[in-house]
Amino acid sequence: MTVNFAIVIPMANEANDFFPFISSLSAVLDALKAGKVYLVVDTVSTDNTLELCKNLSDTDNRFITVWSPDNKNVVDAYLAGYKEAIRNKHEFIIEMDAGGSHDPKALPAILQMLTEGHDCVFGSRFITGGSIRDSNWKRYFLSKSGTVLSKLLLGTELHDMTSGYQGFKAKIVEKFLSYELLSKAHFYQTELRYLLRKTHYKEVPIHYKAPSPSVSKKAVYNALDTLLHYFLLRLKGKAPSIY
Repeated sequence: MTVNFAIVIPMANEANDFFPFISSLSAVLDALKAGKVYLVVDTVSTDNTLELCKNLSDTDNRFITVWSPDNKNVVDAYLAGYKEAIRNKHEFIIEMDAGGSHDPKALPAILQMLTEGHDCVFGSRFITGGSIRDSNWKRYFLSKSGTVLSKLLLGTELHDMTSGYQGFKAKIVEKFLSYELLSKAHFYQTELRYLLRKTHYKEVPIHYKAPSPSVSKKAVYNALDTLLHYFLLRLKGKAPSIY
């Protein structure tokens, strides 16, 4: 049975790693014999990533280039891809990053959990079989501390609250697309996992390669503000959920 699924991938300044990444992703799609990929590009990308994506779309109809110049941040890029996938009526939608940070070989495991009935499948670096490779200690600290703080302040139970490799049933995507997320940067994945904590979910191990040792101060401040917002709501007994 062919599975109707899509993959959403923001693409920004990916020229150096474009062909190796697309080659590894295509090999997995070939094995699955299914799948559409939405490559989201905006004005943050200043190299020839847009041209590369368009050329790929012209030669392989599994890849759809989504030009989204009105994006204000990376969260807008993810959501633009999700909207296109929903518009095209895919049953399952998987989010991943380019540049080799997320290994396409994990896609079958995520897809299997979705087809077996889970609403959400979250990639985890901190469960048995998962790992972080070639990562600066600062990047590892931010990833791990985000999970620890979420558990302490928000009462979450996931082993990894900061990974951006995840998959959803379309009905779940429709729900969070209608919710006004507070995150503008990397905390988006944590916010989403917190808001979806009441779903029927599963964690699967992933191997992550950090492309950059740093995270901007602006992103860190936004993460702390968002975390504090939800913590205060929890103290007041008004913890939100979008499921």
